[in-house]
Amino acid sequence: MRASRAVVKYRVPILILALALLIPSFFGMVNTRINYDMLDYLPDDMDTVTGQNLLMEDFGKGAFSLIVVEDMPSADIRRTAEKLRTIEHVETVVCYEDLADPTIPKALLPESIYKEFNSGDSTLMAVFFDTSTSADATMDAIREVRSAVGKQCFVTGMSALVTDLKDLCEEEEPVYVALAVVCACAAMMLLLDSWLVPFVFLASIGMSILMNLGSNWFLGEISYITKALAAVLQLAVTMDYSIFLWHSYNEKRASTDDKYEAMAQAIHDTFVSVLGSSITTIAGFIALCFMTFTMGRDLGIVMAKGVLLGVIGCVTILPSLILLLDKPLQKTRHRALIPTGQGFAKWVVKVFPVFLVIFALLVAPAYYGYSKTNDGVYYDMGECLPQDIDYVIANSKLRDEFNIASTHMLLVNAKLPSRDVRAMKREMENVDGVKYVLSLESVVGSRVPEEILPESVTSILKSDRWELILINSEYRAASDLVNDQLDELNAILKKYDPSGMLIGEAGCMKDMIETTGHDFRVVNAVSIVLVFVIILLVEKSLSLPVILIAVIELAIFINLGLPHYLGETLPFIAPICISTIQLGATVDYAILMTTRYKQERAAGKDKREAVTIALSTSIPSIVTSGFGLFAATFGVAVYSNIDIVSSMCMLMARGALVSVVSVVFILPAMLMLLDAVVRHTTLDMKKKTTGGIE
Repeated sequence: MRASRAVVKYRVPILILALALLIPSFFGMVNTRINYDMLDYLPDDMDTVTGQNLLMEDFGKGAFSLIVVEDMPSADIRRTAEKLRTIEHVETVVCYEDLADPTIPKALLPESIYKEFNSGDSTLMAVFFDTSTSADATMDAIREVRSAVGKQCFVTGMSALVTDLKDLCEEEEPVYVALAVVCACAAMMLLLDSWLVPFVFLASIGMSILMNLGSNWFLGEISYITKALAAVLQLAVTMDYSIFLWHSYNEKRASTDDKYEAMAQAIHDTFVSVLGSSITTIAGFIALCFMTFTMGRDLGIVMAKGVLLGVIGCVTILPSLILLLDKPLQKTRHRALIPTGQGFAKWVVKVFPVFLVIFALLVAPAYYGYSKTNDGVYYDMGECLPQDIDYVIANSKLRDEFNIASTHMLLVNAKLPSRDVRAMKREMENVDGVKYVLSLESVVGSRVPEEILPESVTSILKSDRWELILINSEYRAASDLVNDQLDELNAILKKYDPSGMLIGEAGCMKDMIETTGHDFRVVNAVSIVLVFVIILLVEKSLSLPVILIAVIELAIFINLGLPHYLGETLPFIAPICISTIQLGATVDYAILMTTRYKQERAAGKDKREAVTIALSTSIPSIVTSGFGLFAATFGVAVYSNIDIVSSMCMLMARGALVSVVSVVFILPAMLMLLDAVVRHTTLDMKKKTTGGIE
């Protein structure tokens, strides 16, 4: 209570300090770099990542793009290539006109080279950059390339994807926050007992959000998914704590005329109440840090930090604002639209066997759908973009006109004999789906010695240590076909050069598929164990953690199982994150009801009365919190043109509703059924309750 009274006493300095902290927080937020490349989060020890680093070290090549040029004369193509070479960070431009160097007799050039670079009225150019795929400099260079080549040219590649993704995110993100604020505010105005208090909540939570986003500067950078979701998630998840404080304050004010003492007691009670629930939420986010695909750690750290700042803001900034605005807040109070639900609670408890049967019937189909979740996910980030965006249009042109869906790169030992390279190339060209293999040997065949080639040609594909070989594939990145193709190509490569490396977008995505498949299982297990231990310590019970997690896990199974039955596809990161987010964010509802149930049983109530009281008193907070989370995420889900953001928000919105329904209907039934088990496995509960009373 001493700390609570200190908050009340120093409410004005607390607000001044909070406002002062917003200034560095704003600059920290603005200066935090955003990473738009999902492949950047792969473990550093993978061959694909190591190979990308070697490509940069030995060839000065990082990002790579193919450009489709339509209806352009040969002379203009050469001029366009020269113009591209003048753009900062463009390291190499390769087109047919370059390979057909004047020093090489054109009669010696294989006809297949011409066919690979030309198709009807379209010509292909390859552009290498001296910066990494998602570097800011690369994205600037992509914009300059597009500007330089005009509307006749279409730029493909991961760098083009992240550039379009960044531009779209920056355009949409302010709308995300506005939608989340407006929808959450509307929900709270309808469900709370004051027209003004939602704006006070938003002011307090908004300060915590800005501080959280500003402190990300110390992390160096965050992913675009984290940036897009952090504010929305923090608003939705920490709204509970504000609701608890407001309800507690009004209860205390009804029994005391001293608003300052009422607030001190409310702060103390709220902190005790939300401590367990906030720790479970933090644990859910911390579980994401166990992913080897480190984007999970990125989101986990930011959101865990956000929840912690939300709790601190709830017991410091929010009480100060409420006391400052107490008069208008009390004048704008109205009757709550959500009734206490006494009659509804009695009905739920009366027919509880029905809900036990529903629970039993739902488990198998829900788990089956959930187990099939990963069968319906996609890894190609191009699928998360609108069909009319530049990158998607360019990729379609590349597939339609050249039958190229992805490009692989090989790094082979530069000392590997040319005959071995040619033999390896022939084997690789016979692999299903391989359209063409481009190496120094394929440029001039075996008729021209490498020594007479000009340095301008050899430097493109060979360094002192490595030779670079490009493979065009008819199969799309992240497809089963291309993954099988990569296995076959890698086997051939290792036969000729055990030190060789197969790299490129498709290879990285294959690694990502294998990595995140393992992460899905690990994160689920870690989140369940962490939440189990926390509930065990908070509730001092062996059985309650099992009951609570069973109820919320059923809600998760239903939420993530529905896409299988509805035929929906999800971005790969969504199931991994949503399972832990939903567990951490909505297990609070179950803890709230269970804590009240324990109190009533300890006070001597029979199990029916205890469960009825716990349900009726918890319904307003659970419904308000659940619909707040739904409102904050549903609007973003409907609006966003980025499928990865839209899908995750829709899953969170639906998950909130499913969790509310599960806790309101199934948890009371479980408590009724297992009351005796709970009493005998919960510390101090057995001796405080009357075992024979039903």
